Amino acid sequence: MTKIDYQLIYWWSAHDMASVQGCMERYFIGVDVGTASVRAALVTSDGQIKSMAEEPIHIWEPHPEHYVQSSSDIWTKCCSTVRKVTEGIDKIKVKGIGFDATCSLVVLDHSFQPVAVNHDGVRERNVVMWMDHRAAEQAVRITATGHRVLRGVGGVMSPEMQPPKLLWLKENLKESCWKDAAHFFDLPDFLSWKATGSLVRSLCTLVCKWTYSPPEGWDDTFWTSIGLEDLLENSYSKIGAVTCTPGTAVGEGLTQEAAAELGLVPGTAVAASLIDAHAGGLGVIGADVAGFHLPCEEQPLTSRLALICGTSSCHMAIDYMVRGHAAFPELKEKAERSQESVYSYLNKHLEAMAKDPANLDQLTSSLHVWPDFHGNRSPLADPTLKGMVVGLSLSQTLDDLALLYLATVQAIALGTRHILQALKEAGHCITTLFLCGGLSKNTLFVQMHANATGLPVVLPAEKDAVLVGAAILGACASLDHKSIQEAMEKMAKVGRVVKPNLEQDHFYRKKFSVFLRLFVHQRECALLMQE
Repeated sequence: MTKIDYQLIYWWSAHDMASVQGCMERYFIGVDVGTASVRAALVTSDGQIKSMAEEPIHIWEPHPEHYVQSSSDIWTKCCSTVRKVTEGIDKIKVKGIGFDATCSLVVLDHSFQPVAVNHDGVRERNVVMWMDHRAAEQAVRITATGHRVLRGVGGVMSPEMQPPKLLWLKENLKESCWKDAAHFFDLPDFLSWKATGSLVRSLCTLVCKWTYSPPEGWDDTFWTSIGLEDLLENSYSKIGAVTCTPGTAVGEGLTQEAAAELGLVPGTAVAASLIDAHAGGLGVIGADVAGFHLPCEEQPLTSRLALICGTSSCHMAIDYMVRGHAAFPELKEKAERSQESVYSYLNKHLEAMAKDPANLDQLTSSLHVWPDFHGNRSPLADPTLKGMVVGLSLSQTLDDLALLYLATVQAIALGTRHILQALKEAGHCITTLFLCGGLSKNTLFVQMHANATGLPVVLPAEKDAVLVGAAILGACASLDHKSIQEAMEKMAKVGRVVKPNLEQDHFYRKKFSVFLRLFVHQRECALLMQE
């Protein structure tokens, strides 16, 4: 044979192999650990969810403001949901897996066994949940230091961040938890460690919740100033000596043990993880919007704002207001009789009350809500704030419940407007909202966001966009895409666009003024009581 003959044989072999690989389906798994459940999805390379599974996880409240979970329970549910979504699938087709989770604190000992995070001593309950506010006093003290790292978190340390929680553990459980602890993980990083055995931490968690600042890294003076200088030992090995960007392949992929538990192939690519809300952003914000006539088209991603409407605050506020009302039993009975959720029923009931759906918003002209029942994260970063309702009557009918529900939904939307205002004052120009998460499936919630902000709202083609976002991480780790932005463009898809009713602009300008006044009054009342 001549040299050219060999080249032809090689070309045909390579061409045939590429064709075979191109025809083979490629899947990615996204695992989302929320507040109350674990969800997993099998996602195609173009972003379609082929199957999904969900399992509840336990929450314990051993003391007021203490909320704890079990990392073992969480991992077990991760494994069972992944096995469910991959039933009947050739596991070799699963090329990558990505995890996202709440910003909860996981504590393990030198043998990587759970360490109890409460006085009750139950070792398996080793996770301080994101919404645990036991460290409120420690957070105030850290804020009072005025340390330069606080500039990266809005100048205020929240009790939902990790430094105050670590300080609480040291001050209150020094001879048990603090003495035994060898590894403190943010929950997303715990999951990637559990899958790979690698102790590398995601920059997403460390920057957002731990005061890490690349490229400088950890600030020794900060930890020393708040009394946690022992964390400096061994190059911060207890909280993260090695870091990487989200979507980076971690370790050598799935270990033999993790693969067996998940029902996957050892070595399957595992991505550096994300905070759950950030995964939702990946699953929606980078979608190609060409042809939808949106103001963000041909604009940088910084003109878009992703809202992940999950359990953390808005859903709990709405649920609390609705289920605590005297008319809730009547609502529940009528909703069950009509075979729909209580919220779908309420949405229809409000339309009937309004008569003209275009004026539904104005039903709450004399009813106003400040929705921060569990404190405010953004833009005020004040965990002491409480909920407020102005305009209550003595009536407790289903109509009153519907109005309270509407006013709460509008208050959450006005909270988004408050954040947009702060972003604008900081020099940002947001022109389009991208919503995902459980409440984005509520048509009233979505329309109120469009109306209250005056901005168009984009909804993803896949309603469970957080899972798509986690799968995007897996796709990047497997090198199926060159970058996260490329993966977002190919795997995130626009479902529909909800336009604002601009005729309501004057109403919402007035209602937003009332909204801000409620916050001012609450602080004034607190100061009066301190005199």
